Amino acid sequence: MLKNLWSFRDPYRILHLTWFAFFLSFVCWFNFAPFAAVIGKELSLSGGQLKTIAICNLAVTIPARIVIGALLDRFGPRITYSALLIFALVPCIITATANDFNQIVIGRLLMGIIGSGFVVGIRMVAEWFPSKDIGLAQGIYGGWGNFGAFAANFGLPLVSVGIAAVAGGTSHWRESIIFTGVVAAVYGIIYYASVTDTPQGKEYKRPKKYGSMQVTSPISFWGLLLMNLGLIGALGLITWQLAQPKIAFLNTTQMYIVWALIAMLYAYQSYQAWQVNKDVVLGKTTFSPNERYNFRQVALLQFAYSTTFGAELTAVSMLPLFFKETFGLSDIYAPMIASVYSLLNLFSRPSGGIISDRLGSRKWTMTALAAGIGVGYLTASLINPSWALPAALLVIMFSGLCAQAGSGSTFAIAPLVKPEMTGQIAGNVGAYGNFGGVLYLAVYSLTNSTALFITMGLTSLVCASCCAFFLKEPRNSFGIDTVAEPLTSTAQI
Repeated sequence: MLKNLWSFRDPYRILHLTWFAFFLSFVCWFNFAPFAAVIGKELSLSGGQLKTIAICNLAVTIPARIVIGALLDRFGPRITYSALLIFALVPCIITATANDFNQIVIGRLLMGIIGSGFVVGIRMVAEWFPSKDIGLAQGIYGGWGNFGAFAANFGLPLVSVGIAAVAGGTSHWRESIIFTGVVAAVYGIIYYASVTDTPQGKEYKRPKKYGSMQVTSPISFWGLLLMNLGLIGALGLITWQLAQPKIAFLNTTQMYIVWALIAMLYAYQSYQAWQVNKDVVLGKTTFSPNERYNFRQVALLQFAYSTTFGAELTAVSMLPLFFKETFGLSDIYAPMIASVYSLLNLFSRPSGGIISDRLGSRKWTMTALAAGIGVGYLTASLINPSWALPAALLVIMFSGLCAQAGSGSTFAIAPLVKPEMTGQIAGNVGAYGNFGGVLYLAVYSLTNSTALFITMGLTSLVCASCCAFFLKEPRNSFGIDTVAEPLTSTAQI
């Protein structure tokens, strides 16, 4: 695959067009972080408010990735990705024209929808590449797309400086943020005109039922409800965060109203799951071995992605302030130093995919990388102002390398579980990446960077243990065609 990577012929043309769509969505998603300190000063925001904004940036992505995953399976990646990129202009304009904390929060909550674009490309790439190359293809898509976080942290301050050189002044964060939305919207039109959902002659397979993920055994239904409850709980945590006295975006009454709405959302989500799966739960429908998939594996991938991509999201959001506060760096240099973490995505996430392809075991690749994350972040918890900056950066880079490669390894498995449901599975797994980010950032907002790094490290070691004991290889992981793994028992989650 590597020798043909730059041919720009199908399927490589689709891969390049799609990772760049993901790249632009991440530039938009993280276009606040490099300007956080500057915006905080200009709008008189407290440190707690800035940390809350970072959480808000992830919040809506949790339900959005599930919704987008379902829409993706129904309408296809071409329409879904194009629409998301065009919509990106809306939250960019809201953020860029904001004059207070509340307006910023609204803009960042809406921006969370753009963060769900990741799952769209997972399905697109899976349609165009065989399973033997799926790890590297998904790694390139995810890694080069995630490079958008580096472009935001490193490039946008330079864009601001460039505008200042032409127009005068010292801070042009508003124009820089709008610029990212305009570019994304224009590319959304280009993407729509340039891709197809599948290669010529290949049928785009859709789930038999819509509205919720379809399971293939009764106990898997209850597992699905439990995993959905975790995502709903994360939304409740964000709501509580916004109602804290230091933030005061919501008052107590409004917090309870939002909690009631979240509970209603979960009830509706559970009802939809019942409508889709009631015949399976009641035993009226059974699936042949080749039609079944192991939902327990989906749950493990959700946990894995919450520790890998969740750690990455957290680091991208907090590292600029971390380096500024720990080493006294300026508002310009702190985000540039922090952007090295995202720069690793160019090769780290593809490396996770290619190791998964070449090692011959996707399970043990995932296990080893999760353990590496644990060791890396526990070491990072020891960083203090007495450290040399290069040493601290080296530890952070090692942690990022393992986290990003682990994300690539996770999605070397996800498209193989049940190919025609890749959008929904990727949406649920992807949502748990944001779930992890929300929980980690909540820990950070309530404590400090040391406690955050310890939490990420210990959680990753637990994840490594779970993968070692319970994760299974999908059937035909390294074959020509993607085939779902059959269950050995319908009682298995």
